[in-house]
Amino acid sequence: MVRLGKVARGKSRWVGFSIAPAIESREACHASISDYLSGISWKMYDCKLNNSRTLVIIRVPLEECDEAISKINKCETMQTITKSGKIRLVRERLGLN
Repeated sequence: MVRLGKVARGKSRWVGFSIAPAIESREACHASISDYLSGISWKMYDCKLNNSRTLVIIRVPLEECDEAISKINKCETMQTITKSGKIRLVRERLGLN
């Protein structure tokens, strides 16, 4: 099976944000995010309970990154913390190593 080259896959950004109060299941977290990010293609990678909040990392296409961040920040319970082109950096900044 032939893999797509790096250029053909397109650029994306990793967005790290928190949800407070904490959401206990990954499915509930996914459903909550889906309500706010309708119309944007995204994929959730990490969803970790941390104290009284949930830390989440999603991947969005570069072209839709600003719109996704705007929609996340419009929600009262969600707040973006960081974004990067590398998931490793987002995990470090959120303390999810």
